[in-house]
Amino acid sequence: MAWNEPGGGKPKDPWGGGDQGPPDLDEALKKFQEKIHGLFGGKAGGSGNFAPGGNLLAMILVGAAVLYFLFGFYQLDQQERAVILRLGAYKETVNPGLHWNFPLIDRVTKVNVTKVQSAGHHSVMLTQDENIVDISISVQYRVADPQNYLLRVRNPEGSLEQAMESALRHVVGGVAMDQIITEGREQIAVDVQQRLQQYLDAYQTGIQIAKVNIEDAHAPAQVQEAFDDVTRAKEDRERLKNEAEAYANGIIPEARGRSQRLIEEANAYREQVVSRAEGEAARFEKLLTEYRKAPDVTRQRLYIDAIQGVLNSSTKVLVDVQGGNNMLYLPLDKIMQQQNSNADTTTAVPTTEVQIESVPPLRRDNSTRGREGR
Repeated sequence: MAWNEPGGGKPKDPWGGGDQGPPDLDEALKKFQEKIHGLFGGKAGGSGNFAPGGNLLAMILVGAAVLYFLFGFYQLDQQERAVILRLGAYKETVNPGLHWNFPLIDRVTKVNVTKVQSAGHHSVMLTQDENIVDISISVQYRVADPQNYLLRVRNPEGSLEQAMESALRHVVGGVAMDQIITEGREQIAVDVQQRLQQYLDAYQTGIQIAKVNIEDAHAPAQVQEAFDDVTRAKEDRERLKNEAEAYANGIIPEARGRSQRLIEEANAYREQVVSRAEGEAARFEKLLTEYRKAPDVTRQRLYIDAIQGVLNSSTKVLVDVQGGNNMLYLPLDKIMQQQNSNADTTTAVPTTEVQIESVPPLRRDNSTRGREGR
């Protein structure tokens, strides 16, 4: 017979409870309330039940305690730090991780110490040379000390703005306008960064300057055209200067090379002349020795060598024939050209041979007549 079959008697308990019925929920609730009430020192009523008001209060207090405990947990990322204030007074600065504090007693303020923030400033200032410049800068910074950033200064961003203007005016007031507009911007940014960091450290703002940039620097609009002309003139001056230096760098080595070449050629010519003169002197001394041994032969030989040198260097020969009024003209250059162009033509060859054969006797007669006259 099934446990829930209809019939006389109570239904059977499928878990072996015999004739016992289902558990009473009211009774179980009462037992739980009794335990909670016993923890908080409550007393039972005259009928054996607990007071309903005391049970509710106990549950509220337990729930509030659990919520109070849970709300005390908080998590910090790697880029965050937390400043803890207990009853308004500084307690500590905690690092990243899971932490717990007393809610409503401790105040937790999270600060991002790795995020780079930026601020800008624009103003019109007076330079060292009493000119007016319109300048704009941007500053990149981060929070280095959360305690000072939150507690030492009422308005860190406002203090940063004022410190930027003060540092910029101090640096710009000691620099000429030309440097601000042209090539001096980088150095001005470095000087502003150093002075601005000194101001922030003195104020204990907890701010660390990462970089200062000069966004723009120009003359006022009323005189901008004149300053543009000055800038262009300076650029032209630098360009011409660079061109002149490039030309000098190219022409000076070339001139030095030519001068060195001329010096070397002069030295070589000097050595050549000296050597030739020394050779001629040595030859003359040897010739003088031979002349003393045989004067006539040496004199005749010198004469023949001189005539041979003259005739070798001349392309035209004039021959004076003894006993006649005419002179023979021998165009040796033309004769040689004709022989080279036409090997079969021999008309000019006998004349040349005749005239050349007749020259030595003439020379000997002339030399003989010269000696006889002496």
